[in-house]
Amino acid sequence: MTLSIAVRSLRIHPLRSLLTVSGIFVGVASVVWLLAIGEGISRKAQEQIADLGADHVIVRSIKPPDDEQDESRQAARYGLTRDDLDRLTATVPTIRRALPIREFRCRLRRMDRSLDGRLVGCTPEYAAAMRLDVRAGRFLTEADRRDRNNVCVLGAGAAERLFAFRDPIGQTVRVEEGMYSNYYIVVGVMKSRRPSAAIGGSLDSQDFALDMYIPIETFWDRMGDFILIRSSGKIESEQLELSQITLRVDQTAHVAATASLVDAMLGSHHPDNDFAVVVPLELLEQAQTTRLLFMTFLGMMAAVSLAVGGIGIMNIMLATVTERTHEIGIRRALGAKRGDIVRQFLIETVLLATVGGAAGLVGGFACRPVIACGYWGLAAAFPDVLKNLPEAVRSITPVIVPWSLPLALGVSIVVGVVFGLYPALRAARVDPIVALRHD
Repeated sequence: MTLSIAVRSLRIHPLRSLLTVSGIFVGVASVVWLLAIGEGISRKAQEQIADLGADHVIVRSIKPPDDEQDESRQAARYGLTRDDLDRLTATVPTIRRALPIREFRCRLRRMDRSLDGRLVGCTPEYAAAMRLDVRAGRFLTEADRRDRNNVCVLGAGAAERLFAFRDPIGQTVRVEEGMYSNYYIVVGVMKSRRPSAAIGGSLDSQDFALDMYIPIETFWDRMGDFILIRSSGKIESEQLELSQITLRVDQTAHVAATASLVDAMLGSHHPDNDFAVVVPLELLEQAQTTRLLFMTFLGMMAAVSLAVGGIGIMNIMLATVTERTHEIGIRRALGAKRGDIVRQFLIETVLLATVGGAAGLVGGFACRPVIACGYWGLAAAFPDVLKNLPEAVRSITPVIVPWSLPLALGVSIVVGVVFGLYPALRAARVDPIVALRHD
């Protein structure tokens, strides 16, 4: 009975009801849109932070002090081994990819030109992991690893200093260090990149300009595990299989646990503690902070949008109470109790909020196509503006957050109840005698 009366009252003033529903529609649609856009931005930000290495665990070889080394050995043996690499990839389930790296300081020579550079034995994934781009030719391939090809890729600085203005592709570079003297065919040159700055205490800075990259299997075959080092007028020998293993974890949230597991596993096989596990803590904290900032900002914006819709409901219902004072007096005179009046007005507000919320959900699903059309229109009208936008901005795609749909609808109903309660109580407190005299 009360429901039918409420529906009939709303149908008497369709324009007013439509405007009230529109306020809730805008509020709910704004919540869905904000969360969808925010989720898209957040995912893009997470991807960029992850590209910086937030999902990496770095394991480095560390040479123990001279007084801790076994003097009976002719060559000091320390650091990570190929068995460690196999052991980690086979037993740690959260590791998505393991990148073995072998580094060696040496002299690179091309005819009468030479430089002190770094020879890096690596896999084809090294370029993507270190965010290096190819300028000419190509990077290393799986075929190079499989066939142990005698090929190399030069860093931008090394190519410039060894070949000046000549094309290095197809030319040879000689590696000299101690008893080593090997030739490699240049198949690619990397783009210039600024040295990476150290991030707090987690990551060391690196300069890739003077690097020369060869397949790690070729490194092991041609260079071996023994190193001859000249220092202070004497020659020392060392035995090292891997300089570093970079592990990519399946999720950023698993980085800390994976690092602890890796440390414990390697510790049982390296009593000399000749390794270090490095975690990019600053990047992990930045990823968490970025997500928290997005959640806080979007929560505030959603609250403001729904509050505006709730104020609209209260404003309309207060005006309705004033207009229907005579009707309220008649109902009270016919025996209606205050609770009946309260229920009637609350039902009206809940109906308005529910219809507006449902319409807002439908409008929320239009977020992705509308924004796509906006990008298309911007590209058609102002192509230069869109072209000058950062790639991260141009590639943002809204992502509908599933839990935002029931949340937005539920909050819209709660807002309708909260902001409709005062007008309902005010209507119930109207004196019947005064209400009957009201025009």
